[in-house]
Amino acid sequence: MQLSIDLTGRDVLVTGSGTAARQAVRRYEAAGARVFRLSVPEGAPGDGPLPERPFLVAAVDDGQPGWEPLLERSRAAGIPVAAEPAAGPAGHVTLVGGGPGTLDLLTVGAVNALRDADVVFYDRLAPYQELERLTSGRLVDVGKQPGHHKVTQGDIEKLMVEAALAGENVVRLKGGDPFVFGRGGEEVASCVAAGVPVNVISGVTSAISVPAAAGIPVTHREVSHMFTVVSGHAPLTGKEHAHLAGLCGLGGTIVVLMGIGTLPQLAAGLRRAGMRADMPMAVVERGYRPGQRTTIAELGTIENAAAGCSNPAVLVIGEVVGVAMASRNHAAASADLNRLAASLLEA
Repeated sequence: MQLSIDLTGRDVLVTGSGTAARQAVRRYEAAGARVFRLSVPEGAPGDGPLPERPFLVAAVDDGQPGWEPLLERSRAAGIPVAAEPAAGPAGHVTLVGGGPGTLDLLTVGAVNALRDADVVFYDRLAPYQELERLTSGRLVDVGKQPGHHKVTQGDIEKLMVEAALAGENVVRLKGGDPFVFGRGGEEVASCVAAGVPVNVISGVTSAISVPAAAGIPVTHREVSHMFTVVSGHAPLTGKEHAHLAGLCGLGGTIVVLMGIGTLPQLAAGLRRAGMRADMPMAVVERGYRPGQRTTIAELGTIENAAAGCSNPAVLVIGEVVGVAMASRNHAAASADLNRLAASLLEA
């Protein structure tokens, strides 16, 4: 069970070695508490003054014996004791998939990594609006937008490596999954080349979750038994006509990430490659975010229908879009029947 409590101006005693307790100290300071340190059970010269009666004792699991008598005395005196995990190892990088941008779809591993971070490098597709609730680490915006890179990819990798070599626990928070068009492989390679330990926490990819937010399944029994994920950053035209023909030949569902800019070329190329013009297609903008919107049309008319659409968006092409439309129509018809029944009963 997780409890929330106002610690503003309260005395909190954090126990545990300095390395293990560093992030717990920062979290309690960020919560507004007056934090006091006790690094060994008997106290240490460098710990400074201790509160006469703390409001709370935060016991960090530093692996050292001898803390239990102090904690027992605190409990006996009616002082709450909160168990705190030790800080994660310093000097390493964790690539974290933040999902499509909502806290609801962050994994437990992602939340734990953010809690332990000394510094978080994040971008605009990650759930950055509420990061201060999840971490007390330093927040660095390295967001990239279409046509404008606040920080280049090479500079992001340099910042990550430098922070880790300086002894910080680094989190690189990315939208979706780091290894699905997220350049996570490049960032791992940079860390390895610099001798920095690195690990990856997978995220919920927008290729599946954003269509789901619009009620569109990427697979459906007897409709589509496969789906293909395509990057929309560069148009599949010209010499890549074979790729478009291959997509058409596979059948199933085509999901395009960040494809608004190349939508006209994609739609025209798929038609030239043999896909029928009445194939259902959807554009889902800002999935799970304020202003989420779904535009549904056919492959032959999607360019006009989606004229006002913008990234971040996910394109879905295939019969599964028709399944979603049928479900919506059924739901609307049911609602109409319910309203009719209610009006008859009132009459």
